[in-house]
Amino acid sequence: MATPLTASRLLKALRNEGLVVHEVRSWRTHNRNSKGPWGPMHGVMIHHTATEGTDSSVDLCYDGRSDLPGPLCHGVIDKKGAVHLVGNGRANHAGLGDGDVLRAVINEDAELPADDDADTDGNRYFYGFECINLGDGKDPWPDEQLLAIEKAAAAICRAHGWNEHSVIGHREWQPGKVDPSGFTMDDLRGRIKKRLAKAAEGAPETDGSETDGSVTDDSESGGSETDSSESGGSGAEGPESGGSGTAAPEPQEPPHAPFPGQDFFRSGASSPVITAMGERLVAEGCSRYEYGPGPEWTEADRASYEAWQRKLGFDGDDADGVPGQVSWARLQVPNS
Repeated sequence: MATPLTASRLLKALRNEGLVVHEVRSWRTHNRNSKGPWGPMHGVMIHHTATEGTDSSVDLCYDGRSDLPGPLCHGVIDKKGAVHLVGNGRANHAGLGDGDVLRAVINEDAELPADDDADTDGNRYFYGFECINLGDGKDPWPDEQLLAIEKAAAAICRAHGWNEHSVIGHREWQPGKVDPSGFTMDDLRGRIKKRLAKAAEGAPETDGSETDGSVTDDSESGGSETDSSESGGSGAEGPESGGSGTAAPEPQEPPHAPFPGQDFFRSGASSPVITAMGERLVAEGCSRYEYGPGPEWTEADRASYEAWQRKLGFDGDDADGVPGQVSWARLQVPNS
């Protein structure tokens, strides 16, 4: 179960993945949370807008329509590959979809069942990106835009420790939908898998014209570390369910435990961080514990961590059960 990213963590994750991100109006507090629950998060959903033009498409996704209030997604990806953040929280993008599909996404199954039911509120569980395209089979998908879609989805997966099977298209969720059209979701997921096997690129250089007028509320690196041991528009339609510079913040203890190094995890090691790690492995469905976890490093810890590495897509020597920097960052062990 994943807690929704705060606005600052979402922004940082996207920029750490090498994306140019524009903050639109009051996106940080723009949501439909008063109409229904938001979270826990289970995946990322990709749409096309069925519109053209950046400004008008961004405004539509921010404001919505008379019959479908905005935000209609969390980010709009334009033809040049920039992301425009328009909402943070519940958004009217997914609508009702198939509960069997949701369960497959939660399990990160390689194959999705047919979306033949509309019985589950997707606005609660999915981040949504609207990609500017007419969806008519003629409007092209520039390479810059396709790369940005890949990066945006990977950024959120990296932040939550998900793999590529946590990314789906609207057409795979809600019966009758066709978006996104013009590329295959299997191809997109394949590219996301390769991206997640490497460290994030880091924020792109800018010309100084774009500023982030807020202080971030976390100190995570967003997965930019390297690991020496592990390689490793009607798209928005759908019923609404239920509903420039600032002073530097005071130094704070990071919310997640820094990677203690591979040599830390050896027979006889004992630390509260091992207990915290084990509790996160249990929460991620990777428990191999008969009892515990506890502060001492045991074979059950190693086996549980191996299950986590394999969940991330590592194999061979990269899934030996000894924590590495990339897999540790994705596990997000609380600071003890």
